[in-house]
Amino acid sequence: MKGSGRHLAAEGLSESGELNMKMMPFLAPPLLAFAACAPSSDIAETPNAIAENNVSAEHLAKWRKDNPSWYAVVEPFQLVGEQGAGIYYVGTEGLGMFFIPTADGHIVIDGGMPDQAPMVADAIRKLGYDPKDIKILLNSHAHLDHSGGLADLKAMSGAQMTASEGDRSALEGGFYLGSEDEDFLNAPPVKVDRIITDGETVSHGGVTLTAHITPGHTRGCTSWSLDVEQGGKIYDVLVFCSATVAANRLVNPPQYEGIVDDYRSTFAKTRDWTPDVFLANHPGFFGMAKRREKQKAGDALAFVDDQAFGKFITTAEGWFQDSLRKQTAAEKP
Repeated sequence: MKGSGRHLAAEGLSESGELNMKMMPFLAPPLLAFAACAPSSDIAETPNAIAENNVSAEHLAKWRKDNPSWYAVVEPFQLVGEQGAGIYYVGTEGLGMFFIPTADGHIVIDGGMPDQAPMVADAIRKLGYDPKDIKILLNSHAHLDHSGGLADLKAMSGAQMTASEGDRSALEGGFYLGSEDEDFLNAPPVKVDRIITDGETVSHGGVTLTAHITPGHTRGCTSWSLDVEQGGKIYDVLVFCSATVAANRLVNPPQYEGIVDDYRSTFAKTRDWTPDVFLANHPGFFGMAKRREKQKAGDALAFVDDQAFGKFITTAEGWFQDSLRKQTAAEKP
């Protein structure tokens, strides 16, 4: 991931896209809410999937009610790249899922909520591809709103599930690390077929993605980068995991041991990154709606902005410092 040594001031960014606790008064702090959508015939072939995975219909209904943008359908579209190549958006208004087609089968990053695999599959079909041809599944991090659909996508396609060691236990156990007893945070367990390490690559069908372990938001939070060609130029694309505190406990006890140091290491690692295209698993983080409008108005490079990530990560570091101060102060007698 390229860097320029710049530390950009943040402006015009908000955390509204991810785990907004003010929207979920029915949950005991510091826990969070999620959303889901209805299943389709592809997933119906696996009977009782929700019950077997301990994700109740009652919880799902609450997530849908309190997080409408997380399941609001978005027409799939190409973010950057040439026709039939590059990276496409197959997520919702509030949750980012990404599709990378190749002649040898396809790559998907993140699966959204439990029962959102059908929505991802339908988006892929609208683009003219068969979701059963997905060969590689990647995950940004093991939280229900990003890992929830992976098990169904894997069952549908037989794809290889690739993830970090830090998030493996949560993915395979179907829990939220550090809040294992909170069953409304459960996700359908998904078997990890390949463990990825920092700087390691995943190559398929002429596409190579590099894993960047950026822990804090989860223990194994993984950002993915790849090169995409458009108009004869190569663009460096980053799908960033996350660096928000959201519902995480930083102190007494921390969500997981070493979480504060992990956040700090991620900010130090990423501070000078300047990807040409910044994407994230909550589209509000990269201003998707406004950029999409510019793209539809004729700006073919609406998502190209090598300053966007710098602004975001500077803001996220400020959120972290503020949360750490508040959580530490709350523990003092």
